[in-house]
Amino acid sequence: MPALDRMLIAHLPLFEGLSPREQEDVLRDAQSVRYPKGADVFQQDQPAQSFYLLLNGHLRVYRLTPDGQQVVVRYVSPGELFGVAMALGRSSYPATASAVVDSVALVWPSAIWPRLSASYPSLVANTLRTVGGRLQDAHTRVVEMSTEQVERRIAHALLRLAQQSGRKVEAGILIDFPISRQDVAEMTGATLHTVSRVLSAWEERGLVESGRQKITLTDPHRLFQLAEGSS
Repeated sequence: MPALDRMLIAHLPLFEGLSPREQEDVLRDAQSVRYPKGADVFQQDQPAQSFYLLLNGHLRVYRLTPDGQQVVVRYVSPGELFGVAMALGRSSYPATASAVVDSVALVWPSAIWPRLSASYPSLVANTLRTVGGRLQDAHTRVVEMSTEQVERRIAHALLRLAQQSGRKVEAGILIDFPISRQDVAEMTGATLHTVSRVLSAWEERGLVESGRQKITLTDPHRLFQLAEGSS
C-alpha cells in the first residue's frame, strides 16, 4: 500500500503504538472498498470473513429481533474499527452494517487476524479498548431503556450522536450524517409517533431543529440537563 495511505491512517487509534514499518505490515493485506449509500457492508448472521476500518462516510449498525423489529445498535464514524467478530470469538456478524452515505472502508480477511494479533499485541489492546468502549455504551443504553422515561432516552441518544459525529454550525451542533426520526425511534426503543412528538415539543422550546433526515442540537446544555433529569 502506498506510503501516502499509511500517513492518512497512522494517527488512528487502531495503529497507536505501532511503528511505521509495523503499520505498513498491517496494511499489506487490506483493500480499500467503496460502499454506495444504502449498501450493506455485511449482514447479520453472515459468516465473518472480513473485518473493517471506516475511512470515509458513516454506517448504521442494526439488528433484527426474532419478531422482525429493527433495533439500531450504533453508528460508525470515520476512523472506527468494526466487524471484528474474530476478536470476540465469533464466526458470524451479530448485526448488519449499512452505508448511510457513500462510504469507503479498509477491508482485511479475518483469516489474518491470528497472525496480526500474535505479532502486534498493541493492535489487540487497541481493538479490545474499542470493543470494551462499545460494550460499556451498550450497557448504558440497556440501563437507560430499562429505567428512564422516553424523553431522557432520546436526549441521551442525540447527545451521544452529537459527541460522536457532531459538527458546529451557526444554529448549534449538527449531527453530521442523515438521520431520521425513525432511526432515533429504533435507537431508543420508542415509537415513531413518540419521537416525533418529543422532537416537535423540543423545537418549540428551542432545544433542537429537525428536518428531513437532519437534526441540529440548538441548545446542547439544556438538552444535557434534560437527559440528566435536572431540567
